[in-house]
Amino acid sequence: MDQAIYYDEVINERFSSEPFYLAATDQGVCRITWPGESADALERWSSAALPGSSLVYSPEKTMLYIRQLKEYLNGERRCFQLPLDLYGTPFQISVWRALQLVPYGTLTSYRQLAMAAGNEKAVRAAGTANGKNPVPIIVPCHRVIGSDGSLTGFRGGLQMKERLLNLEGISDFSSKGHKRFQF
Repeated sequence: MDQAIYYDEVINERFSSEPFYLAATDQGVCRITWPGESADALERWSSAALPGSSLVYSPEKTMLYIRQLKEYLNGERRCFQLPLDLYGTPFQISVWRALQLVPYGTLTSYRQLAMAAGNEKAVRAAGTANGKNPVPIIVPCHRVIGSDGSLTGFRGGLQMKERLLNLEGISDFSSKGHKRFQF
């Protein structure tokens, strides 16, 4: 079944001069890339997550989603009101649903995230699922920090994580993190 995945891009100079790509199906937002990830990364993701799908540039189909993402990046929105179309394992989706319950301006730990996803012993698995979140920002993976208060790893880069947390008024964390995640 050939399914269209509509996409557009957002550039917000506060975060990067490179675009975020936002993609959506007819059911809702399914993917947001980080600045520095190319349109090719979006194409690879869509081929893996939805084999047989085709990417279609469509500002019209993504307009509502793009507007809300821009409002958040400009500090004008605290809560997203849009449908999601998430693709992952049942555990990953449970972690992503738990992330959506972490309020704007607050933090959670990987242990708390695992507990909220229904498996308190799956701390590492929750961290891995957090890192594979296909819809960052809307599904706020940036609000998860280590139990020692450190930023830890982040697929979008620790500087991006720090900027997003600062946007939400959060500054009570340690920015040391893992060197390999400092871009």
